Amino acid sequence: MRGNKHRQWRWEMAVIVFLLIGGLSLPATGPVADAGAATQPKWTAYDRPAQYQVKVEKDVPIPMRDGTVLRADVYRPDSSGKFPVILTQTPYNKNGALGQGNPYFVERGYVHVVVDVRGTGGSQGTWESFGEAEQRDGAELVGWAARQPWSDGNVGLWGASYMAINQIFTAAQHPPGLKAIFPIVPMGDSYRDIMMSGGQANTGFIPLWLGLVTSGGVLPPTYTLKDPAAAGAAIVGHAGAVSNFQTSTLISILGGGELGYDGPFYRIRSPLEVADQVNVPAFVVGGLHDIFQRGEPLLYEKMKDQTTAKLLIGNWNHGNFGQGLPRDGVPTLDQIALRWFDHYLKGKDTHPEKMPDVTQYVLGKERFKTQADWPHPGLTPQKVYLEQERELSWKTPKKEGSDTTPQHPVNGICSGSTNQWTAGAVQVTPCSKDNRVTELTELTYTTPVLDRDLKLSGPIAARLYASTTAKEAVVSVRITDVAPDGTSTELTAGWLAASLRQTDPSRSRFIKGENIAPWHPFTRASVQPVTPGKVMKLNVEIFPTHAVIPKGHRLRVAIGPSDFPHAVSPLPQSLKQAGGFLKIHHGPDHPSNVVLPVVEKE
Repeated sequence: MRGNKHRQWRWEMAVIVFLLIGGLSLPATGPVADAGAATQPKWTAYDRPAQYQVKVEKDVPIPMRDGTVLRADVYRPDSSGKFPVILTQTPYNKNGALGQGNPYFVERGYVHVVVDVRGTGGSQGTWESFGEAEQRDGAELVGWAARQPWSDGNVGLWGASYMAINQIFTAAQHPPGLKAIFPIVPMGDSYRDIMMSGGQANTGFIPLWLGLVTSGGVLPPTYTLKDPAAAGAAIVGHAGAVSNFQTSTLISILGGGELGYDGPFYRIRSPLEVADQVNVPAFVVGGLHDIFQRGEPLLYEKMKDQTTAKLLIGNWNHGNFGQGLPRDGVPTLDQIALRWFDHYLKGKDTHPEKMPDVTQYVLGKERFKTQADWPHPGLTPQKVYLEQERELSWKTPKKEGSDTTPQHPVNGICSGSTNQWTAGAVQVTPCSKDNRVTELTELTYTTPVLDRDLKLSGPIAARLYASTTAKEAVVSVRITDVAPDGTSTELTAGWLAASLRQTDPSRSRFIKGENIAPWHPFTRASVQPVTPGKVMKLNVEIFPTHAVIPKGHRLRVAIGPSDFPHAVSPLPQSLKQAGGFLKIHHGPDHPSNVVLPVVEKE
């Protein structure tokens, strides 16, 4: 991606007593060492020189089945020939920085069509964020693009974030002409990934995002002078969404209404619900610190069983995806997409089958590395236990103990979470790279110094025995890498409201008998009472990571009562937990632990 788009985008909104493995017992200071790397496919460079100049046709009307007219900007090569089409559907106004066409593709023989989704930009209708009407529009748009005189009938989908999410909804409908998709930082589960992670309202990103869409929707369309009646009708429809969708959604979430719980609203808007219906090749790009960190590998996992799929995860947040490429042999995102589309849309033999199936950045080693699949095939769940003296032990604790912290709502400001969950728009220096200030109000548990590298790859689960003096509690669980100088770098985190602690084993992920990714219903019916003083078992889903904690460093688990500004309890939860104290129990009767995705052999 070009640098100017990256800058603009940031405003969008352990001895383990486990089992003997291969006859080897685990050493006292850490896990079994990495036994070497199996050969994986290598990245190779691919590019073509520009062949064409770019010409643009603005505000092309595209009528939908119900009479709603969407507007598109069509970027074409300056030639009379027919070309494959790359389609992007945006809610951010195609005339803004986030909606412009990509000349890199057009200069190499593609038409790039950028469409304002219904109820945004220059398009008519009312915006309802991935609603059923908008999803149906996607399939119609593919059909329209395939039939145009400048189209050779082959269509691909490309774009980031919102423009990645709707690719999956469109592809799941199997529109004729669609040949491949390239979703960059897409969401998987709208409730768990972004809106209500752990049952907490995402106030770090959602208001910013809704504001971004709203601001782009109230701008007068560029065709206002030419067709004032159509422009006026579009603006009126957009304005209605502010009260009918944006405001009502926020009020319901923060007020503890129906949208504070999982249900049909979120299922309709979750690509994971339909990803297994995608039957065209899909290349998924994600970020280890992206707001959709949880869902990106899950989408790849669902689609790879139905079609050709690839996964690339970088050390990116939602505002800087693709930054730093090319690196370690990995090309730029535009070059990877060109290779993808040249094969599946143009019929060139670019050998996408020789591209690595999974490539991830390795935190701690600071480089990209390929692997055979996700989750890592060599993943072995291993437990590390909370212990006396705020230590983490690879052995089951022998003594009972507990630690207490006040339940205050603003923990987390000075942590890596703030940078991640504002999509990179807010960075509290030096907190984005060092959690020690936030840890002053958290309960921290740390391993001894590791005598060898500890590789983690995949989802993580915390099993905490907790009680509270109130009628509600929230836990925020961070996994950090503690350097010899004391710097505590956040790798990943997870959150859970105690009243929503019910888990569904049938939807949880078990590896070698361990539940390493607990799945919570988060429905109103699943709410369980929180009784003051009564110990509860909380299974916390911690979002996946890919990291090596180097020899000489330490692993830390930090438990806090909130994660502001990322997450805020809806009002009913807040009132119940106010003034309370959270207690974490540990010992033989309450073996609080974290299940780590340890990779011993590549």
